[in-house]
Amino acid sequence: MKRLMSAIVLCAFPLLTYAQGNPVSAAVRDTLQGRQKALVEAAQEMPPDKYGFKPTPAQMSFGHLVGHVLQSNGFLCSKLSGSVAPQQQVSDADPKEKLVDALKVSFDFCSTALSQLSDARLGDEVTLFGGRKGTKAAAVIALTSGWADHYSAAAMYLRLNGLVPPTAKPKE
Repeated sequence: MKRLMSAIVLCAFPLLTYAQGNPVSAAVRDTLQGRQKALVEAAQEMPPDKYGFKPTPAQMSFGHLVGHVLQSNGFLCSKLSGSVAPQQQVSDADPKEKLVDALKVSFDFCSTALSQLSDARLGDEVTLFGGRKGTKAAAVIALTSGWADHYSAAAMYLRLNGLVPPTAKPKE
């Protein structure tokens, strides 16, 4: 019995060490789960006829916001993983269902891409927006801060249309 327990501990130790050795990557994966849920639910909450809504003429429409999130997901998660993002042809004028489905695909891609992310690779150089060079750490920060920024915008768009954002709804 002692040998069996020793073997189990020896086999499990590398897994525990790996998880402890990647706190940033693990935090990004945890953040993904909550932000994906909130952004997809916000996109589902907005009525189809409000996807063209703009708070002011200078601001993007809600549909454009959803498209922007899925494009950012594809671009940044491809930089973090080295894999090619799914090619999704969407426009602001596409129906809600198409935009929501594309948003879900972009988050599924990010989930797969981020599953392989390790802290040891965060210093690797990648090409970011505008051809600018940066690290994978910069891409992670852009990705996670973008999710927060985009969700706050979506929440405001919902409120301006008399709707309650997903994270403001009472827990059932």
